[in-house]
Amino acid sequence: MKKKFLLSFIISMTAFTLILIGFNKTNIVKNNFVPSEVNAKDNIEVEEVVPEQKVKNEILFLLLGVDAADVKESKGTRTDTIMLFKMNFDTGAINLLSIPRDTRVLINGNMDKINHAHSNGGVKLTMKTIREFLNIDVDYFVKVDYEIVKNMVDAIGGVEIDVPQKMEYIEYDPSVPPLNINIKKGLQVLDGKNAHDFLRWRTNNDMTRGYKMGDIGRIQAQQYFMKELIKQTLKPKNIIKLPKLIEAYSQNIETNIPLSVIAKGALSAKKIDVENMKTATIPGEFLNLQTGSYWQYYKNDTKSLVEEMFGEYLID
Repeated sequence: MKKKFLLSFIISMTAFTLILIGFNKTNIVKNNFVPSEVNAKDNIEVEEVVPEQKVKNEILFLLLGVDAADVKESKGTRTDTIMLFKMNFDTGAINLLSIPRDTRVLINGNMDKINHAHSNGGVKLTMKTIREFLNIDVDYFVKVDYEIVKNMVDAIGGVEIDVPQKMEYIEYDPSVPPLNINIKKGLQVLDGKNAHDFLRWRTNNDMTRGYKMGDIGRIQAQQYFMKELIKQTLKPKNIIKLPKLIEAYSQNIETNIPLSVIAKGALSAKKIDVENMKTATIPGEFLNLQTGSYWQYYKNDTKSLVEEMFGEYLID
């Protein structure tokens, strides 16, 4: 098990879920949450002009989860999660593309892991790298840290998940955050702690059981968890709980998505059909070099996948 505090999916998905349901404008202003405000330490200028939507009543944004206790102090950290989301406000259709953090891409002229873009240049360099890598015109982003994790799941009463196998792992290295995973196999409701552990798990201590595809297998588990989290968060009993969460979570989210776009997302939440959500992962294979282990993406397959999922946003 890697020593990094891997929070991958749930970190990002919490922010995405809150955006889907829609931050009430009064609550946003009341709690000083300004979606157009970006961390000055990322050297990103706050633009007064809202980026023009490429497709009417639709949004494309980059979702970033960082391994940091404070999203506003996260420059210099790597991104544990990188996902592209597209949502159509008229139909409720959602496309999600996961980008493995070890994907080998060109960053400022050098081949490197894509999650190093944030540690080297924050959101600004990450957005630039994604645009060049996928040839896609994405303007919006959401970035969150791990403080948002356990409380979100606990606030909605847990998430029901069919755990594919017994997960047992104890981290004995005192130099990294403690980890004691013990989740039984089968259908069950995971509380915040176990949901976090489910998403961090890679293999058991004896190394005999784990995801066959390593981090790619975990991405698949994240996508499954995502669907269940959205589905269960959209239940009426949970929607009414979300406004009270904003004050606690607004300090753990950075985004440049304007209020007007968030409002449209709120109105379309009831149209979302989670079962028809389209999810995919950048296709490729593992590549071991002297400089490390990478995800070597398949250029032609990736190009076709991006055209299929986000064709309207391709850069000419």
